[in-house]
Amino acid sequence: MTLPAMTLLAERPQIAPIVRRGLRLNAKADSYAAIDLVMEEAPLRALRPDEVVVKIAAAAVNPSDAKAATGLMPYAVFPRTPGRDFSGTVVAGPEALLGRNVFGSSGDLGIRQDGAQASHMIVEADAVVEVPDGVSLREAAGIGVPFVTAWEGLRRAGLPQPGETVLVLGLNGKVGQAVAQIAAWRGARVIGVVRRAEPFIGDALVPPLVLNASAEDVPARVRDLTEGKGADIVFNTVGDPFYDIGQKAMAVGGRAVFIAAIERFVTFDILAFYKGRHTYVGIDTIALNSVETGRLLAALAPGFAAGALKPFPIHERALYPLTEARAAYAAVMGSSQDRVLLLPEA
Repeated sequence: MTLPAMTLLAERPQIAPIVRRGLRLNAKADSYAAIDLVMEEAPLRALRPDEVVVKIAAAAVNPSDAKAATGLMPYAVFPRTPGRDFSGTVVAGPEALLGRNVFGSSGDLGIRQDGAQASHMIVEADAVVEVPDGVSLREAAGIGVPFVTAWEGLRRAGLPQPGETVLVLGLNGKVGQAVAQIAAWRGARVIGVVRRAEPFIGDALVPPLVLNASAEDVPARVRDLTEGKGADIVFNTVGDPFYDIGQKAMAVGGRAVFIAAIERFVTFDILAFYKGRHTYVGIDTIALNSVETGRLLAALAPGFAAGALKPFPIHERALYPLTEARAAYAAVMGSSQDRVLLLPEA
């Protein structure tokens, strides 16, 4: 039997005075330029026994936040507070979690329910993960979607093993950088592909070998580098522009991971697929709820605690108060290489 809200408030008086101040999307925008982010204040609802209140220290802005604001995700609800990735301090909930610095992410938060771009947020207790030693709250807020996408793709494809080769298409994107880190942490060799001549801009225990797709025959180079075998895992963060080179570079028994598309359709060679005994894995982290995402982040936390995984650097130029959210969104949709954060208390 569900207890009335007044009873819950009586049992948890600490949440009664909390007023949440945050961004609000009241209606779908016709374009990115028309996204209307307004500030609203409202008291938090009654807290359920399996939930916590997190006082938000920082909330990342992801491209999916803007896409969901313009109707590109038909399951997005209005009105709502956006924001999938967060860090902060637990201020209400189970006693064991009170005062702990935590972080998290979700496919639900900011899309199908109120998210993290606010002063406070209610989320399931099982969705939050304690911030690893050596990682700041701001850095923790930037881990979310890129590392969750990378880990879930590699997990479902079969985590890379020592001696295997992982080919990362779109190496210098945030997900590509996360894939390179995780694969190196797992002991695999990493080869990355970029669109033009540029070095790897991320961190990894062993820096990946970088191939320039505009100047090299990538499949041929991959086979030369692997004694003719090819890549055991091809993680395609770009989609169709790199589809052909990824499939031609894949080893017999190889696994391909896809997370994006520009054009929806590619030429699929059925013969090469089954003769190569290939496995294709599609990843959509929007389908993961907060608790499911929390489990993935918990699996990554030891890597960050040990220093084998590094959070993205957070630059002052990429920090915005909630009142400047429009500029933060514009930076993300303008293909900023920074991890953009909103700071509720700035």
